[in-house]
Amino acid sequence: MEHITLLLAIVIVTALVFDFTNGFHDTANAMATTISTGALRPKTAVAMSAVLNLVGAFLSVEVAKTISGGIINEDGLRTEVIFAALVGAILWNLLTWLVGLPSSSSHALFGGLIGAAVMSAGWSSVNGGTIVTKVLIPAVAAPIVAGFAALLATRLTYRIGGKIRGEAQEKATAKGYRAGQIASAGLVSLAHGTNDAQKTMGIITLALVTGGVLHPGANPPVWVIVSAGTAIALGTYLGGWRIIRTMGSGLTDLRPPQGFAAQTSAATVILASSHLGFSLSTTQSCSGAVMGAGLGRQGGVVRWSTATRMFVAWGLTLPAAGLVGAGAEFLTQQGTWGVVVVAALLVVGSGSIWLVSRRKPVGHGDVAPSESAVEPAGVVTTAIAAVSPPPTVAATAAAQDLMTIIPATPAAAAPAVTAQDPARPAAV
Repeated sequence: MEHITLLLAIVIVTALVFDFTNGFHDTANAMATTISTGALRPKTAVAMSAVLNLVGAFLSVEVAKTISGGIINEDGLRTEVIFAALVGAILWNLLTWLVGLPSSSSHALFGGLIGAAVMSAGWSSVNGGTIVTKVLIPAVAAPIVAGFAALLATRLTYRIGGKIRGEAQEKATAKGYRAGQIASAGLVSLAHGTNDAQKTMGIITLALVTGGVLHPGANPPVWVIVSAGTAIALGTYLGGWRIIRTMGSGLTDLRPPQGFAAQTSAATVILASSHLGFSLSTTQSCSGAVMGAGLGRQGGVVRWSTATRMFVAWGLTLPAAGLVGAGAEFLTQQGTWGVVVVAALLVVGSGSIWLVSRRKPVGHGDVAPSESAVEPAGVVTTAIAAVSPPPTVAATAAAQDLMTIIPATPAAAAPAVTAQDPARPAAV
């Protein structure tokens, strides 16, 4: 009994460590665009996000119940399985943070949990229907819905803003968008606390059920809600500057109207899913919204090289965390020494990743957008631009002037110039 009590304590602490990594890994979801457009200073942004994450943790427990009693069968589940799952999720979170990729902390947790459960009790321990309906389908739909909503919102915003004339009005409008962006960033932070903090609540509740402390189907106790909300808030305040840099300026260059549209769209999708108990990825929702906002502005460019790396990380998250979780569970099955080895591997792996990150540290002063980070428009961006509203009169005149200076077919134009004035040299 003492061993089980000690193991439960280790699992709870490990779950809160995961919650902490979830916080700084996903800070970019709420504040990357706000920081990149200059609406808030970096440290102010993460402090605001931390407070609202803590508040959001108290708004609902629907996602927590999905995790604690929906994804895997609780009957006969060993507490060591939860520990192994958390090890896989934490290491994947830290690895993707090191390379600055906004992968899904949620899917890392699900992957570790599924892999460890399958290693422990076989495929029958996994509820396939719940995984498909409440994990996989939202994983595909969330970034698409958020991206499409952000694209339409950005188009509408610029169409309305195009009627504004005068420098004073433009400055007032930009100021208003920044204020709206701060409000929408707060909404995303609230939604993130509501959705992601609950995942740790669900894991701790599941561990308490396996240890016989709670009965199956029980709601998270108040102390679990408080501790999970505090851990994710502290992680958020730390600031995941590497991923903030990627989300703020690595995917696309955002302006205040785009930032407002992206954050409002993402917050709507996340809050709606939390109410329905869908445990979607806030990272994927926010990333999809940022790309949609980038495509929504005429002339906007999405950096598809960065987006492709991000898509690959999304696809690898579930299986990679699952393999680590399964390997960790295989070791814990060997007895107490196996649990000790897994804990040691977690500490050594986390410490090694942190030491590597210190070689090229990224702080709050490194998250401003780079002027040199320019990538030519790709096929998708060009296709989106083809259905954009027609350019303004001023833009058309500028294009005609440019064509006059640089003819489209200089070789064909040369004889005509020579015929009019034989003494004049042909155009080069």
